[in-house]
Amino acid sequence: MGAIDDDPLGAIGAVPVCATCGSERVAVDAFACWNRDSGLWELEAVFEHAHCHRCEGSTILRWTRPEEAGGRSAIRELNDAFRCQGRGPGTVLITVGVQATGGTFVAAALQAVRSFDAFSPENDPWGEHDFGAVEIDGQRVFFKIDCYDRTQTVGSPNPANPAVTYRVLTIMLADEY
Repeated sequence: MGAIDDDPLGAIGAVPVCATCGSERVAVDAFACWNRDSGLWELEAVFEHAHCHRCEGSTILRWTRPEEAGGRSAIRELNDAFRCQGRGPGTVLITVGVQATGGTFVAAALQAVRSFDAFSPENDPWGEHDFGAVEIDGQRVFFKIDCYDRTQTVGSPNPANPAVTYRVLTIMLADEY
């Protein structure tokens, strides 16, 4: 079945995807045994036959890192859609310091954050477009996107999945950071 069998340690964190369409919605034939002590099914054996739910047929699995399968790029796209267009579940928080500068400054800050595109490996090492700095009327303003679960009590279990993620965009003066 690919990388898992060939290099088990190198496959840690890898996910199986359909070699045809790249979907993670794949299944394999397997045996599972009930463990009375744990009260759980335990996987006993996995077989070679794989099925893709998107393609609706047999497939070959390709093992890939989530970043390759769209993890970071999906987070980046969702962060950009929320920051630039307000699309997706979330809230925009504007700190007291930014609000105290007046409505014109707040509007300029919002516009600057929405149009920011100067991401680079130096200021965006993970490629998720979740932090940036802009200057407005001589004042440095930071923005930060945090991803929470839908209850907004803990971090999102998967920021690349909008169904389980609530984004919070905070706009603050640099000295409030």
